[in-house]
This record gives sequence, C-alpha cells and structure tokens, in this order.
Amino acid sequence: MKFTFWKMRKASDKGRIRQPKLPTGSGDRWLLIGTIVLAAIGILMVYDSSVAIAIRDFADPYHYVRDQVKWLALGFITFGVLSNVSYQVWRRFAVPAILGTMALLVAVFIPGFGVHALGAHRWLNFGIFILQPAELAKLSLILYLSAWFSTKERGRLVAFLLLVGMIVGLVILEPDLGTAMTLLATALVLYFLSGAPIGHFLALLPLVAVGGGALAVFEPYRMRRVLTFLHPEVDPLGASYHIRQVLLSLGSGGFFGVGLGKSRQKYEYLPEANTDSIFAIIGEETGFVGTIVVIALFLFLLWRCFRVARRTQEPFGKLLALGIGSWIGIQTFVNIGSMVAVLPLTGVPLPLISYGGSNLVITLGALGMIYNVSKKHA
Repeated sequence: MKFTFWKMRKASDKGRIRQPKLPTGSGDRWLLIGTIVLAAIGILMVYDSSVAIAIRDFADPYHYVRDQVKWLALGFITFGVLSNVSYQVWRRFAVPAILGTMALLVAVFIPGFGVHALGAHRWLNFGIFILQPAELAKLSLILYLSAWFSTKERGRLVAFLLLVGMIVGLVILEPDLGTAMTLLATALVLYFLSGAPIGHFLALLPLVAVGGGALAVFEPYRMRRVLTFLHPEVDPLGASYHIRQVLLSLGSGGFFGVGLGKSRQKYEYLPEANTDSIFAIIGEETGFVGTIVVIALFLFLLWRCFRVARRTQEPFGKLLALGIGSWIGIQTFVNIGSMVAVLPLTGVPLPLISYGGSNLVITLGALGMIYNVSKKHA
C-alpha cells in the first residue's frame, strides 16, 4: 500500500503543471514618474482652488492642501507597500474584499456610522478617518473580476450581471450616479477584455441604455441634469448654473490662461472648485495649453498601465493591469467630459488631482499593484 501510494504521488507530481518562477525587475519607472507628476499637479491645484473656501470655512488658507498632503503621503506609503507585495497575494483576498466592500456599502445607511451630507449617504466615520466605500468598490470589483476571469468558465454572463448589479445598485442608492457609471463601465470593459463574446456586448447595450434612461426619468434632479446638458441656456441661475460657470472658467482661460493663482471662478462662483470641478480651474489659469498637458499626462499614465498589461502573460496580472488602467481612464474621461459639456455634469473626482482622501489613497494603492506587476513581467 505504501509503495502504491508513493508511485501514485510521484505520477501526480509529474503531471502537475508547475508555475514558472517570475523574474523580478525594478518596475516601470515611467509609470512611477507619471504618477508623481500628476499627484504634484494635484497638490498645487488643490491649494490654488481651495484658498477662498478654506478662508471662508476655517479661516485658514492651507486647510485643504494640508489635508491633501497628508493623504498623498499615506497614498505613496500604500503605493510603496503594494508595489513590494506580490500581486498574486491579492488573488486570495478577492472574495473577502468584495464581500467586505458590499458590507461597507450597506453600512453607509446606518445612523451614527454612516455620514449623511449634501443629500447623500456616501461616507463612513471611523473616528480617526472618514472612508468613502464607493471608492474602495472600484478596486475590490477589479480584484474580484480579475481573479474570476483569469480562469476558463462558460455561462458566466448571468452571474456577472447579478454581481455588478448588486454593487452598482448599492452605489446608486447613496446616491452616486457618477461612481456607479464608472463601476459599470469598468466592469463591462474588463468582462470583454477577458475574452467574452461580442454578442454579449451587443445584447447589453440596450439594457444599459434603458436602465440609464429609467434612472434619469425617476429622479427629478437627474432629469434636470440631462435637460441642462441638452439646453444649457435654460435656467442660468438654477439648474444650469454649475455647467455655465464651468464653461465660463474654461473660456476665460483662452490659450495660455490667466495665470496661476489668478482664477476668478474659485472665489465661490464655481461650485466644487477643489474637487469635481478642479479641471475648470486648471483651464482658467493655464488655458488650453495647460489642459492639453494634463490630458497628455493622463494618456501617458494609461499607456504605461496598458503597456504593463500587454507585456504580462499571466492572466490575473494582465487583467488586473487592464482593469485598473480602464478604471482610471474611464473616470478621467467622465470628469473631463462633464467639464467640457460632452457628458452630463456628474460628481466624479479627477484621479490624483481632485481633493479627497479615499480616491487619492486607493488610486495610488492600485497603481502600486500595477507597479508590482511590472516588476514581475514588464
């Protein structure tokens, strides 16, 4: 019996597919440089755009930028840690991460724990810090889908729609339609990049269109945003006020801008000047040239992300890099697209630049994961 068992185990060992040992390099330094440059622009513009409201709310012109510097330091610590932890480790935590994130998305509605502000339940108060679970959902969903789609499986469309529907639905209930759009678009991109049939994509298009239309019809404030997008000249002091101030800010910048620190819109004319509308302040102060530079930097960062994915043969690492790159690209497009009136106005931060701790730290952590993938493969 012992001999038979020993022979069977030897045969099993011979038939087992062994994973090749992955080489370890120094990582994609251009990815790191692009990240640092965009984050530095973010610190400068958060200070520039928030001076007036910081004095109004806290009698301290450095209040918001001081917070942003703290979050940036924490973000780069997270980047450093995750860039030195093998990305394969996170595959084991994909299920706990997605379940924990869903629990946090439900917890925002718990009185005393969830923070209700500006008509929304989007934050959790942990005492020493405030977390926005919807930001964590972006990375958790990418981790889970990357782990799931890296294995061959048939008939996963229904399960995929149920999972994404639950997460996107919880975010819509907060309500946070901009983040929900980003989550849905990122999930769909990752689903099809994993090799799904094009027929699924064609079948989902009308479903997404009908769902988006229903969300707009049944919520009056969303319907007003759509109508404002179609007719920005209507109600200039009401529903159209925000987008008109954004366009005034961008238009007054001209080709070279009015100069750093010389924005007029940041003096409480432009809503959310240091968060969702920060791109308008960049356009006003640095002009067309400055906005093109910022867009070029984002395109450069996305190119490095997708370059890492292209050079990675291991499925989980490839999908992880593709998913994170797609998320950053989609969120950037939604933010800038709404600023230039290509899309209806929505509250989505500009990655690495807008004021806000959750988005900044989680984005830097995600880029740290891609940097680790580049160490192994690129």
